[in-house]
Amino acid sequence: MPVDAAAARRIAAAVLADGIDVAVSERMQVDHGFTQPLHLLFGAIDAVPVVPVFVNCVAEPLGPVTRARLLGAAVGRAAQALGRRVLIMGSGGLSHDPPVPRIQDAPPEIAERLIAGRDPAPEVRAARESGVVRAVAAFAAGDSHLLPLNPGWDADLMALLAGGDLESIDARPNDWFAANGGHSAHEVRTWIAAYAALGAAGRYRVDTSFYEAIPEWIAGFGLTTARTLPV
Repeated sequence: MPVDAAAARRIAAAVLADGIDVAVSERMQVDHGFTQPLHLLFGAIDAVPVVPVFVNCVAEPLGPVTRARLLGAAVGRAAQALGRRVLIMGSGGLSHDPPVPRIQDAPPEIAERLIAGRDPAPEVRAARESGVVRAVAAFAAGDSHLLPLNPGWDADLMALLAGGDLESIDARPNDWFAANGGHSAHEVRTWIAAYAALGAAGRYRVDTSFYEAIPEWIAGFGLTTARTLPV
């Protein structure tokens, strides 16, 4: 990805000076959460310079959600100080509880793979993908132990972000997200961080909002666009 290294270092330094502990990686690997939105918006992942910001949404223990909000606000203030036009993107699921292994419950071989970060052997990957396909089919058919999608919870969260009262989310404990939206609902931290970054530049308006619960993806799918209002 075409990372703007100078901007990344300036933002990291400003965020640290703002009292938020961040680390910088010179060789960070990114996943579909980073690349798919760029490809859909710009036709390629290398069309525009970027500063990827990683927010932990999966690996426990997770910090309180307020830290994601404060990180986003600090990044937003730092981006504003760059003196250029900036697009803030946050990409993550809403309510969804897919069959993702958790290290504390995983068998030793899976736990080791999670710790080491190694790609599994082709036959292991194929077996895992087949298992996910079966789990998706069962979920879509209503025959699954996975937590159901929660469109009401998704709608409330999207409305909260659109309304700009982001600090009200601080009182929500981590267990609230998992209980209402599933373990992978913690990905809404990327939404919260992105809106907090946008809000650092002042009042904003949501221009586009779309939502659909998609059992065949085991996910509540949402999309919003927003822009800073003129002063």
